[in-house]
Amino acid sequence: MQLFSDTSFFLCLATILVPAFLLGIREKSLVHYGMAASLFFIAVSMGRDLLSLGYMIAFCLYQLVLTKAYLWIRTKKGRRYGWYYLFLIGTIAPLTLYKVFAEVGNPHHILAFAGISYMTFKTAQIVIETYDGLIRELRTSEFLYLLLFFPTLISGPIDRSRRFEEDLHRIIPKKEYLELAGEGVFKIFQGLVYKKVLATCCYTLMNYFGTGQSPRALLIYMYMYGLYLFFDFAGYSRMAVGVAYFLGIRTPENFNAPFLSKDIKEFWNRWHISLSHWFRDYVFSRITMRLVKSRRFHSKLVIAGIAFIINMGLMGCWHGLSWQYILYGVYHGVLLTGCEVFQKQSKVYKRYKNDRWFQFVEWFLTFHLVLFGFLIFSGRLGGAVASLL
Repeated sequence: MQLFSDTSFFLCLATILVPAFLLGIREKSLVHYGMAASLFFIAVSMGRDLLSLGYMIAFCLYQLVLTKAYLWIRTKKGRRYGWYYLFLIGTIAPLTLYKVFAEVGNPHHILAFAGISYMTFKTAQIVIETYDGLIRELRTSEFLYLLLFFPTLISGPIDRSRRFEEDLHRIIPKKEYLELAGEGVFKIFQGLVYKKVLATCCYTLMNYFGTGQSPRALLIYMYMYGLYLFFDFAGYSRMAVGVAYFLGIRTPENFNAPFLSKDIKEFWNRWHISLSHWFRDYVFSRITMRLVKSRRFHSKLVIAGIAFIINMGLMGCWHGLSWQYILYGVYHGVLLTGCEVFQKQSKVYKRYKNDRWFQFVEWFLTFHLVLFGFLIFSGRLGGAVASLL
């Protein structure tokens, strides 16, 4: 059984959500039930692969020990860069090895289990915010629940530990829970339509009309692949958020009409929001502050450009270490840099930015630049270039 994929999952999900709803309208805590439901779905979905299940358990215990150890050291020794970077590297090391093993053609290594990427983001965030002094306590049960929360286990959205814990400790009044559950039902069905209907249609059209290396086929592939990515991923995310609502967790949204964006910065505030905001808060902003403090660069635009390219390059590497993922990340770093320079220095932008015709041109260019980026991401562009050569 695959999460948010096959019929057996949705049948089990319907059965699981009924008791959650009954607990919710009685204003009971959903923490223990939600944890039990998460363990159930993990056991059922990975039950035939006991080795991977064991690796996941070992990974969670490893991250638990690491984060607790760093919290103790941070409390005793204060803000020490050496300890901070040592534990932060230790936190992301399993994910890094996972990407390396996957690239060298070993998909069945010890780190190849569902959820490693998103669990790593959560633990790294805890280490970073512990260093910042924002986290002073870490309960074992809450940490494991955050990592194993089944709606967001495989593909997010990435929740923040402090926001997640606030929902855990809050008893939701009956009227509010009924509204939350109603929103959850809507999001689940909307996600189903996105993923099972619209994404399937785009995928079918992509494979029927977008084959071959002709410019027409490549253009059709670019449009259909971009739309397929959106409806498939946004559909999953909507369902995940809807299920989380039933369990009393207001998991943040991951998509907000990204193809309506008028510039590339707005796009990354609408596309895979939890991931882009994670990189913004814990990578981009920290690189920017470090460059400002170093005084190596006096231009804010140069600093922003360096931070954009590093930030998006790392995001590309997170998707994988193949050339198309790295190029995709650098491509968006360059786009963000160009957007920043244009908006800060262009007299044309300052003069016409509120005019409708100019906003339409911005939207049109952004939409196609984004789709071209997805074409890079797909790897199809490399094949087309190779055929021309």
